[in-house]
Amino acid sequence: MALPLLLPLRAALLGAVLGPACAAVHFREEFTDGVNWQRRWLNSQHKPDLGMFKLTAGKFYGDPVKDKGLQTCENSKFYAISSRFKPFNNKGKTLVIQYTVKHEQKIDCGGGYIKLFSSDLDQKNMSSDSPYYIMFGPDICGSETKKVHVILNYKNKLYPIKKQIRCKVDGFTHLYTLILRSDQTYKVKIDNEMVESGNLEDHWDFLPPRKINDLTVKKPQDWDDIAQIDDPNDVKPEDWDEPEYIPDTSAERSKDWNSVTDGEWRHPMIKNPLYRGEWKPRKINNPNYKGVWPHPQIDNPNYLPDLNILSYENISVIGLDIWQVRAGTIFDNFLITDDEEYAEDFGYETWGETKDPEKVMNIKQAEEEKKRERAEEEKRFRERFNKKVEKKKESGKSKLGRNTVQKEEL
Repeated sequence: MALPLLLPLRAALLGAVLGPACAAVHFREEFTDGVNWQRRWLNSQHKPDLGMFKLTAGKFYGDPVKDKGLQTCENSKFYAISSRFKPFNNKGKTLVIQYTVKHEQKIDCGGGYIKLFSSDLDQKNMSSDSPYYIMFGPDICGSETKKVHVILNYKNKLYPIKKQIRCKVDGFTHLYTLILRSDQTYKVKIDNEMVESGNLEDHWDFLPPRKINDLTVKKPQDWDDIAQIDDPNDVKPEDWDEPEYIPDTSAERSKDWNSVTDGEWRHPMIKNPLYRGEWKPRKINNPNYKGVWPHPQIDNPNYLPDLNILSYENISVIGLDIWQVRAGTIFDNFLITDDEEYAEDFGYETWGETKDPEKVMNIKQAEEEKKRERAEEEKRFRERFNKKVEKKKESGKSKLGRNTVQKEEL
């Protein structure tokens, strides 16, 4: 092949791996090459009974090929699988982690998050005890836990985000994106829409606070910070004091009551319907209220800024380390890059193109299921009806037979 023809081919291959000229794509996985995914992903052997994954687009999808991903397929199991890529560090660069999650089984309790590891991870022994850099993604358990985890490693200690981010729970495919910038800011996106953002120091407890209360200054004695007080003009009603329990005068002593052995008989006590509890004067606004006293603050002598809070060396493995009660979650469209725009475009080209057809297919399946249920119900109704008719016919024949016997006897 001539050299001029080789150059465009080489550039195309590099573009498939590296993405646009300005973006470094460290990892991208769409599972579009069939069983070859098993060469890139390694199941942990840390425990003999870990759950297994299969490649599928699920029960409903937008595209039978594009929507194929790794699906958990065994209930009440731990799962541990990972894929390795060329090591890199994110010092002075943006780090974008993105993937799609589809809880088509309407998950009741289980994780849907990913973890990022260093190159020294032993993939065959990966477990929940394996050190990691980042944990990101949805976690659902019951009615209380429906959140997006963002747990970051700083100096070998894990710090969860202090903000509450709610995840999606509708059973469709959703796109989750975490952006960590070198200027110490972050952004979390769901379906390419920003749901949380801010400064790392503000939303994680990596460092001591910059300011602390000045302990040499005390609140003035005349500072009134009580918002409401008892109304001095409120007087307890004269008929308020009623006992909580009163004798039940309708009760009578039993005939076998023995005053010698059982003691003096008394009426049993019952709840007093007139009892209103302890009287308390009503509350009114305090006319002397000055609000919460603003404690003067000073610079914290223990605070030391760190401009490289999230600078990770040898990022090289992405993994799924989760527990699920009800299996069926599909993971797809993994991406690790340093370009926010490229990640957004990749999200629209994958999840964005199939999300609407997926919902259409789900609606059609639901309608077909209703038709089948109605047909089954009609079938069962006809069977019950025919049985009743047959019973009536048999009953009529037996009556006719009895009448014939009686006539013959006569």
